Amino acid sequence: MLVLASQSPRRREILTQAGFSFTVRVPGIEEVRRDSESPEDYVRRLALEKARAAASSPLEFVLAADTVVVVDGAVLEKPASTLDAERMLLRLSGRPHAVLTGVCLLQGGQALCAVESTRVYFSTLSEVEVRDYCASGEPMDKAGAYAIQGLASKFIERVEGCYFNVVGLPVSLVYRLCKQAGYSFNEG
Repeated sequence: MLVLASQSPRRREILTQAGFSFTVRVPGIEEVRRDSESPEDYVRRLALEKARAAASSPLEFVLAADTVVVVDGAVLEKPASTLDAERMLLRLSGRPHAVLTGVCLLQGGQALCAVESTRVYFSTLSEVEVRDYCASGEPMDKAGAYAIQGLASKFIERVEGCYFNVVGLPVSLVYRLCKQAGYSFNEG
C-alpha cells in the first residue's frame, strides 16, 4: 500500500493522473529551517520527517515531499500574508529561480530520499500585476507565492527541468524511487 503523507491537493492530483493508487495520511510536523541548513538539506529533511511521522506499518510505502522556492540563496516558502506574497513575487519578477522538492519514500526501515531542482524564469511584473494576482488569493498556500498551473502561468517565460516539480511533486522521480524500493504497482 502507498500512503501519501501530504494534505496538498496538487500532489494528490499529480499521483492520481499518473495512475498511482494511494491513501492519504497527513503528518503533523513543524516545518522550521535550521540555522545554516542548505535549502536542499532542508527539503530532504522535512520529507523524511513527514514520511516517518505518517508511517504506521513497516509493510506500507510512505511517500512525503516538501517544496520551496530559492532565489539568490533565500528560501521562499508559503507566504504568511498578502504583503509577504507581494514581496516574494516582486523578488521573483524578471528573473530565474529554483524550485526544490525533497522527496522521501519510506518502507520499513529503508528511506529513499532525493531532491529535484527545476529552474523557472519569471516575466517582469508590475506592482499592479502583483497586487491583482495576490488579490485572487491563489498565492497564499504556495511556495514562492505562485501556482504555475494556475493564474500565474501567464508570468512564466520558461521552465528548465520537471514541470510537475514546480506544481509540487516530481512524479518521474517518485516513479523511479518506487521502482528502486520494489513497490508493486499491481497491488496499489
